[in-house]
Amino acid sequence: MLVLAVDTSTPAVTAALARVSGVAQVELVAQRVSVDARAHGELLGPGVEAVLAEGGARPGDLAAVVAGLGPGPFTGLRVGLVTAASFGQALGIPTYGVCSLDGIGAATSGVILVATDARRKEVYWAVYVDGARQFGPAVDRPADIPGRLTEHSGPTPRRAVGDGSPALPDGMPVRLEPRYPDATVLVRLAAERVHSGAPSEALAPIYLRRPDAVEPGARKLVRR
Repeated sequence: MLVLAVDTSTPAVTAALARVSGVAQVELVAQRVSVDARAHGELLGPGVEAVLAEGGARPGDLAAVVAGLGPGPFTGLRVGLVTAASFGQALGIPTYGVCSLDGIGAATSGVILVATDARRKEVYWAVYVDGARQFGPAVDRPADIPGRLTEHSGPTPRRAVGDGSPALPDGMPVRLEPRYPDATVLVRLAAERVHSGAPSEALAPIYLRRPDAVEPGARKLVRR
């Protein structure tokens, strides 16, 4: 079964075509990753077209769509989720969501802190033990994370990965790759659902905080 995967939770705009042939059997067919934090809307569509062309596939050949749910900045994340939902509705195929941090952490071993850039001098982060998420996701200023880790009952992370890890304070884990979610890992995390034909899921974004834009408040009376 051919699966389209998209993730726009980070500056890496990712589109991939993968083949799922079993519960844990995922083969990457084609992938496009363009790093530009300001061009998610411009880059994702061409990326999807490119991976379909490279894989010799048409939209009608797709069996499912897998999307990274975030956490991520509001505008960029919305691009990927709207694209995934549109494919699902237009083609009548199921959509499945995966936490984007899992697309990094699930490929690691040991005790790992995954951190991605949340802007506003903050990071999205979570703790993984042998690839399984044990704490988070959360959004905090890097300096506040050591204190937050005291809420985690498991072992303390000794390494950190993700494009947000360089912002961590001195004394935090060593910064290592990968920087961005891996499309193959996202599909692998959804492979059981894809293979079993599980019902389509609503792609609910993980924002962790309110968007910048808010409705205006009531007008104040001006007395003369």
